[in-house]
Amino acid sequence: MINKNSTKGEVLEAVKHKGYALCYASEELRNDRDVVLEAIKQYGYALYYASEKLRADREFVLKAVKQNGLALYYTSEVLKADRDVVMEAIKQDGRALYYASDVLRADREIVRAAIKQDEYALMYASDELRKELNK
Repeated sequence: MINKNSTKGEVLEAVKHKGYALCYASEELRNDRDVVLEAIKQYGYALYYASEKLRADREFVLKAVKQNGLALYYTSEVLKADRDVVMEAIKQDGRALYYASDVLRADREIVRAAIKQDEYALMYASDELRKELNK
C-alpha cells in the first residue's frame, strides 16, 4: 500500500496495477506526468486524483478520455468546451456528452457522433437539438 511518503518508484508500480491508487500519493506525485499517465492508462477516472494543472493539460486529458470517455467530468471547463477533447471522449463513450459544454451539446456533429456510439446519448443533447433529432 502506498502513502504520502512513498517514493515515485513505489507509486508507479502501484498505479500500474491499480490506477486508483493514485489517490494515496503525495501532492507532488499527483502532479508528476509519468505517475499520473500510468494511472490513467489503467484507470481513466484516476484523472480525478491528478493535480489541477494536469486536469487542465489538453494533451494529458486527451489520453485520459481515450481510455475512459467519462473522465471528461474531471477536466477543466475549458477542455469540456474543446471540440477535439469532447470528440475523443464521446468516441470512447457516447454518454460523455453529458459533461461537454452547453455549446458542444448543441453541436449537431458532436451529438450525432455521441448517438452513433451510444443511442442513449441523445438525452444529453441540448433541448432544441434533441427535439429536432427526435422528429
